[in-house]
Amino acid sequence: MTTTPTAPPASAGATGTNPPSVPPRTSTTSQPASGTSGARPQTGRIPTVASSGGPRRVRLAISRIDPWSVMKLSFLLSVAFGILLVVAVGVVWYTLNGLHVFTNIDDLVTQVTGTEGNIDILQYVEFKRVISGATLIAVVDVFLLTALATIAAFLYNIVAALVGGLHVTMTDE
Repeated sequence: MTTTPTAPPASAGATGTNPPSVPPRTSTTSQPASGTSGARPQTGRIPTVASSGGPRRVRLAISRIDPWSVMKLSFLLSVAFGILLVVAVGVVWYTLNGLHVFTNIDDLVTQVTGTEGNIDILQYVEFKRVISGATLIAVVDVFLLTALATIAAFLYNIVAALVGGLHVTMTDE
C-alpha cells in the first residue's frame, strides 16, 4: 500500500512565530520480506563518506584561458599601472625639486662646461614636460600590455591544446 503525505492546514504558526509543522516521513515503497535487498534502511540519516583526516586535495588542469577576459582584465590593470606611473613620476619630481637636485645638476653642468646658458637642464625637467612624457609612456604601456597579454592568452591556448594545459594541485588546509 502506497501513501502520499499531505500538507497540514495553515495555522497561526505560519506567521513566523512558530516553525510550520512537517508531516511525518512515510515509506513509499514496500519493505522486502528478506533483508537481502540493496535498499537503504529508513533510519533518517544519510550515510557520509569517511574522511581520511588529512587535507582534501583537488587536482585541476587549466586547459583554456578566455582571451576576451584576459584583454579586459589586462586593460584595467594596465590603466591602473599607468595612473600609478604618472603619480609616481609626479611625486619623484616634487621630491627631487624640493631637494634642489635639478639646480645642483644645472650648476654642475655649468661649472664643467665653463659656459653660461648653452645647456639649460632646468628647461628639460620642467614639471609639465616630465608629466607629459610620463602620460605618453603610460598610454603606450596601456596599449602594449593589453595587446601582449591577449596574444599571450592565444598562445597559451595553442600550447595547452598540444600539451594538456597547466596542472595544479590544490589542498584545503
